[in-house]
Amino acid sequence: QLFLTDAIRKGEINEPTAVITADQTDGIGSRENRWIGGKGNFFASVALKISMLPEDLPPVSTSLYFAWLMKEILGPSFPDLWLKWPNDLYLGEGKIGGVLTNRLKNFYVAGIGVNLKKNENFFNALETELLPMILLDMYLKRLENPPKWKDIFRKYRLEFGKNRCFYAYDGSKVISLENAHLLED
Repeated sequence: QLFLTDAIRKGEINEPTAVITADQTDGIGSRENRWIGGKGNFFASVALKISMLPEDLPPVSTSLYFAWLMKEILGPSFPDLWLKWPNDLYLGEGKIGGVLTNRLKNFYVAGIGVNLKKNENFFNALETELLPMILLDMYLKRLENPPKWKDIFRKYRLEFGKNRCFYAYDGSKVISLENAHLLED
C-alpha cells in the first residue's frame, strides 16, 4: 500500500494497478497497528480509479466493500467466513485478514491481507492450499464488474449480528457493538 500511494503521489501511476508481495514485514493496520505475515499468505494492494467503482459507494464504506468482495471469493470454500465491522475477515471467532483503504487523488488504494497458512507468527489462518497469486487473479476478475454498494450492503446486513460480541474503536474510545444497529447511511 505504501508503494502504491507513493507512486500515485509522484504521478507514476495513472491506471488501475495491483501489487503483491510474498512476505510482509510492515503492513498497515487500523489504528496504526502493524500486520506482519509470513510466506504463503496473501498481501496485496489494489489501486482503482474512483470512477471504476459504483456511484452509490460511500467513501466511508470502501474498506467494507473491498473486504466483502474477498469474502465472496473465499466464502464458498469457507462457510464460517464473515466480515467484522468495519474491515476484518473472521473465520469463526478468529481474525484471518483485513482491508484498509485510503483515498488519494482520484484513486482508492485497498491494502488486503489474508492469512492463508499458519506459519511462525501463529495467527489464525484459513489453512488452504490456495496460492496468493491465484487469489489476486480471482479478486481482480471480481473487480472487472463491481457490484453496486446497495447489493453488498443488503448482504452484509444479514450477517451484521455476528458483530454483537465484539467492539469497535472511535479514535481511542472503545465502543461495544452489543446493541449496535446498522443504518442505511
